[in-house]
Amino acid sequence: MTISLEDAVRGVTEKIAITCLDTCSSCGGTGAEEHSKLMTCDACGGTGQVRMQQGFFSVAQTCRKCGGSGQIISHPCKTCGGQGRVEKRKTLSVKIPAGVDTGDRIRLSGEGEAGLNGGPSGDLFVQIKVLAHDVFERDGKHLYCEAPISFVDASLGGEIQIPTLEGKVKIKIPEGTQTGKLFRLRGKGIKPVRGGSTGDLLCRAVIETPQNLSKQQKELLKEFNKSISGNSKQNPLKEEWFSKVKSFFDN
Repeated sequence: MTISLEDAVRGVTEKIAITCLDTCSSCGGTGAEEHSKLMTCDACGGTGQVRMQQGFFSVAQTCRKCGGSGQIISHPCKTCGGQGRVEKRKTLSVKIPAGVDTGDRIRLSGEGEAGLNGGPSGDLFVQIKVLAHDVFERDGKHLYCEAPISFVDASLGGEIQIPTLEGKVKIKIPEGTQTGKLFRLRGKGIKPVRGGSTGDLLCRAVIETPQNLSKQQKELLKEFNKSISGNSKQNPLKEEWFSKVKSFFDN
């Protein structure tokens, strides 16, 4: 079953339609018409197996005549053709608990295929696949997202809105924020399906470079660049990188 991240986090009840082998209602799973008798297979004597001699070895094989049941149906059921089971289409409600992740399996007891010779039905396992999300990326109980920040807000500091699964949250952008800085919103992640503390939401800052600048804007930026050029306090990463490159070539 494929579900959205929101449904995986909050939990949801979905309906599914499946086709499986169900007990034949006409014969009750015996494969025989009503009041007809089951006869002992004359090929295997009712054991369901026949022995084949191969040199010094004796090998037991499933009896082909009775299919291993040891009995022969004199009058097979017309509905199921003597199989005791028929294909049936049914709709089931699947309750998906909050916190499930891709690969988790939900067990529906007794909703599998009917057993042979009127035996009990097996179980149905629903495997979950959580769709990729447009905003969030999941890693266990934690969520990750990216937030574009203008270079002005990154330089001067400011405030932006961060999306969460519960709504929008405002966070402060400190002065001098660089690309890659993580803002952690505790408890805004996912509560694991098997218990434990709720995860966090980690938002990665991505500094956006302005595009399609006017001539005046370009001139202003050039003047600004001249004013900070060579200032290690204002461009620490740049100055450190050039220092390492110079040391590399000198050595």
